Amino acid sequence: MSVIWNEQEAVPADKALKIERETHKLEKRLCREVGRAIVDYNMIEEGDKVMVCVSGGKDSYAMLDILLKLKARAPIHFDLIAVNLDQKQPGFPEDVLPKYLSELGVPFHIENQDTYSIVKRVIPEGKTTCGLCSRLRRGILYRVADELGATKVALGHHRDDMLQTFFLNMFFAGKLKSMPPKLVSDDGRHIVIRPLANVAEKDLVRWAQHREFPIIPCTLCGSQENLQRKQVAEMLREWEKKHPGRIENMFTALQNVVPSHLLDGTRHDFKGLKATGVADEDGDKAFDAPDFPATSAMASALRIVQL
Repeated sequence: MSVIWNEQEAVPADKALKIERETHKLEKRLCREVGRAIVDYNMIEEGDKVMVCVSGGKDSYAMLDILLKLKARAPIHFDLIAVNLDQKQPGFPEDVLPKYLSELGVPFHIENQDTYSIVKRVIPEGKTTCGLCSRLRRGILYRVADELGATKVALGHHRDDMLQTFFLNMFFAGKLKSMPPKLVSDDGRHIVIRPLANVAEKDLVRWAQHREFPIIPCTLCGSQENLQRKQVAEMLREWEKKHPGRIENMFTALQNVVPSHLLDGTRHDFKGLKATGVADEDGDKAFDAPDFPATSAMASALRIVQL
């Protein structure tokens, strides 16, 4: 049996070919899903200058990587500029991103702002700093977008982030709310886009391993990870393991909202509702038998999740 050698180990030829095929399929899927999100939500238009926020994590690396691939084949012209905010966290490897971006050949800007000292001064020891850090970072990035003349600000949140946010808002804030794929910024002056909206995190993990991105950990500040988000993420992973396809169904549900069958009177005029004499295919079906797939897992799916 023939083998292909690399520096670490010998890989059988058939295994190497399978890995190559799977990687090619992964790349096609990532490009397809990012491209679909861009088209569905009109994220990038002719002449746009997209500021790609690169933190040093797998998600933002992958976002920049895929956007560069799409830019090379897109039927419209748009520019990309990578931006990193160096928040002066102790131990932050300042040379990693400039070296990587220079080798990649993409225009970039490193913004140096000591938000670390501000966060440490304001937030009590042991408490999570993510909330304040995020707000400070957001304000700085919007200012940088103005200075660079960027028309869009791209963030690396993916499908799993959006589902986690949905459940966090439902469980802890009493709202049906998630991360939108496209929105107007807090200051009303910028369009923020999330090109990875359709992408599963597991695909980003695999792509980061394949591309060998120089990952910078997000633990340099010493902040405790948001416990509620961590618990929700674990819940979703458990569901995916026990009930494959559930994550996809939930994400699809976020794109198929029926306000008339919820309870928000500001989204549907319940008070003014009157009989029209016209049949409505989305009408009241409360007396119909449930039309859900009958599976043995249904009982376990109805367990109360305690966070």
